[in-house]
Amino acid sequence: MGKQADFLVAIGITVGVAIGISVAVFAFIVIRFYRKRMRNPLHANGNGMSPSAALPIRTNGIGISMDFSDSISTSEIVHESQQQGKTSSPWAWWGHQDGDLFASRSGIPRYTYKDVQKATQNFTTVLGQGSFGPVYKATMPTGETVAVKVLASNSKQGEKEFQTEVLLLARLHHRNLVNLVGYCVDKGQRMLIYEFMRENHHVLSWDERLQVAHDVSHGIEYLHEGAVPPVIHRDLKSANILLDQTMRAKVADFGLSKEEVLDGRHSGLKGTYGYIDPEYMSTNRFTKKSDIYSFGIILFELLTAINPQQGLSDYIDLAAMSADGKGGWDEILDQNLVGKCDLEEVQLLATIAYRCTQKVPRKRPSIGDVSLAISRIRQRRLTKRDTSLSLSSISFTRGEIPHIVKQIKHQQIELSSMASIKE
Repeated sequence: MGKQADFLVAIGITVGVAIGISVAVFAFIVIRFYRKRMRNPLHANGNGMSPSAALPIRTNGIGISMDFSDSISTSEIVHESQQQGKTSSPWAWWGHQDGDLFASRSGIPRYTYKDVQKATQNFTTVLGQGSFGPVYKATMPTGETVAVKVLASNSKQGEKEFQTEVLLLARLHHRNLVNLVGYCVDKGQRMLIYEFMRENHHVLSWDERLQVAHDVSHGIEYLHEGAVPPVIHRDLKSANILLDQTMRAKVADFGLSKEEVLDGRHSGLKGTYGYIDPEYMSTNRFTKKSDIYSFGIILFELLTAINPQQGLSDYIDLAAMSADGKGGWDEILDQNLVGKCDLEEVQLLATIAYRCTQKVPRKRPSIGDVSLAISRIRQRRLTKRDTSLSLSSISFTRGEIPHIVKQIKHQQIELSSMASIKE
């Protein structure tokens, strides 16, 4: 009886161990499968979209925009790629299949190295050199002229910035943002293909500077208030403001941009000296008001033509201390504008710029308020111009026509005299 009991106990233990091993193996397979699926963000939901990808882009009523619901969250893509481990490149998802899937969802064409090589005449049509790398002029097979920005191996920006720019511009569409028309990830090269902007820049007139201020403010307004989630540019500067063939301004270079996600994490200081918000430098926290500060510096640069990296802030402080209480902004006005602009409009734009560059962020206006204020200056100018044209027309009708009639009669008399002399 005792032997039989021992035998049953042994069988029970064996069966229990077998069941335990089976459960453990099954659990391991399930976990492994789950992790494998979650490792690729493009298949996280089974429909090729991450949870936040369903957030749409809405029209903000100011500029032209498009609704792209199939956008991909930059923060999620970067986070997932970092979880792939040291043995796997964070760019693995740019492989042929995933890259094609991304291209189809973003609507941005993907080109091969040979395509770009041919379009740039073997990379000989250099337009310039930026922190990202060289920029080339290119003619695509469709005949469209574009600009190709190539990520240099020693670039200050890297693959993360490249990825950020593609992902954001795939879903951000506005007439005052530079349009990304294609990209290339091939043969170890990373390239961004943009619509072509102006090559040569002349000294801007006052009207053109007001137009630039107006355009840029609307571009930023779309980022801050039209995009969902809102986007902070983080590197607004004059070098990132480009002019198209019709002299309309567009905001460019989104490599450092970030969706407004308050996750409590801080990164190292990024941006360009002279344009960086002092509050950001002390707290390491970049907000919409940091973009406002940078835009204020751009406005002062338009007014003064002084490089922000060469003491512009000192000139601003001195002008603001003017005894008239309104700011002696005309004292630091670009010499090319002296006598060629309305000083009242200069004072108004400078006042807006000064409010944008307040040291305390909460004292800075929102970009919506800034856009409205600049629009009012332009409307004031247009109204004044229309009134002037109307008055000049009246003056011509009442005063100058009799004078012209007299001149015509005098010329007729002279012609008659000349004819009689010939006879």
